Amino acid sequence: MTEALKKWIAPKDFYKKVFLISVPLALQQLLNSAMGIADSMMVSWIGQVTAVGTAAQIENLMMTVGFGVASGAGIFMSQFFGKQDLKSEKKAFGLGVILSLINALVWMAASIFFGRQLMRFYIPDPTVIESALQYLMIAMISYLPGALITMFSFAYRCIQKTHVPMLIGLVSMAVNIVLNYCLIFGHFGFPQMGVQGAALATLIAQTTGLMIHIVYAYKSKQSFIGTPREMFALSSDFVQPILRRAYPLVLNELFFGFGNTLYIRAFGRLGTEAMDAYYVGNQISNMFFFIVQGLNSANGAILGASLGQGDLELAKRQGNWFVALAVVLSAVSSLLILGFAHPMVDLFGLQNANVIQEAVLIVRIFSIRISLRMFNVLVFSALRAGGDSKFLAFLDAGIMWIVGLPLAFILVEGLHFTSIALVFLIIQVEQLVRMVIGLKRYFKGAWLIDLTQEVKTA
Repeated sequence: MTEALKKWIAPKDFYKKVFLISVPLALQQLLNSAMGIADSMMVSWIGQVTAVGTAAQIENLMMTVGFGVASGAGIFMSQFFGKQDLKSEKKAFGLGVILSLINALVWMAASIFFGRQLMRFYIPDPTVIESALQYLMIAMISYLPGALITMFSFAYRCIQKTHVPMLIGLVSMAVNIVLNYCLIFGHFGFPQMGVQGAALATLIAQTTGLMIHIVYAYKSKQSFIGTPREMFALSSDFVQPILRRAYPLVLNELFFGFGNTLYIRAFGRLGTEAMDAYYVGNQISNMFFFIVQGLNSANGAILGASLGQGDLELAKRQGNWFVALAVVLSAVSSLLILGFAHPMVDLFGLQNANVIQEAVLIVRIFSIRISLRMFNVLVFSALRAGGDSKFLAFLDAGIMWIVGLPLAFILVEGLHFTSIALVFLIIQVEQLVRMVIGLKRYFKGAWLIDLTQEVKTA
């Protein structure tokens, strides 16, 4: 083996650690996607795919910002874990809980006071809007447990115990699927509630998951959990450095999430059939993002711990090993998507031949998107682990607003493209631009920083 090749090949212990961290998280992502597919399949049987998909845009925004909040606290939790500063780890978790709750309450308020206007923003069909509102008014309550579950999941990633959220997610998924079947269609003596039943099932499943998380964390005495005083007695000297690193991540997720909803607005101009195809294709493709999410989480946890220990050279070598791993996994994931595109679309029982064809094409285009995204999230997690959050915000949300969104609206409203699959294919230029700029920053090493030196923990 040449010296140049050795740079990219890791020792067996590294791959073992990546496997132990990434596989449970990848399976959790797969379970979440399977739950989303089960939801979509059941609401497709009552003709409400677009209504539920439109209402879910608010939850997507809430979860996207919540991801920024959790990752902002998480970068410090990972480094405190590497440093074995458990006192500060608890406080970082407590700050994440507070910010997660604030985020959920903001989006609940937006749903209550501006729900109809928000639904009309995405799609003009009044029938779809009414059904979407029926779903939203119940589903919005699940934002609170959902936001806290995200924070718990990040906490377990940071301490490299990713099997815990996976197992709890499995329970939540089972609850959600069973209750969906019972409440949407009125089986086993339950009322037939349609889209409202789907929303109620989600709320009960999320609440169940949160309760299990809280009980298990305290019973097992996890390192990030403590008394209210240990978690929530926060000084400004502790909070300010974390917020300084975290706020670009939160703003990035806010603008990225809103940008994603603008894509929905652009696609919505193509009509309800186009949106049916997109929502089905997107749900299927989300299943295959489990590979991306697993690699992303392992990268952030491992690099964060090495940076917290002050071993910057080790973190740099680990970064190279992750790049090589991403090359292999991107090829595998693309082949899987191409092979399973048509059979997966057939599961939804769509009747319109044009919708089926567009949905299959969208799934296949996702094979390109996921391959590029593999490298992008690897860059993101490294920049996040080292606190290079401002450049990450430019790379993620900035490129979307500069390249992707203008291109989408030009294609739909300026050039009057009618195929959502073709529009979706062309806007993948955004991912390519992001990858080229991101990998250049990654190899420059601007993210190799020990953040624990910035925080006063006394």
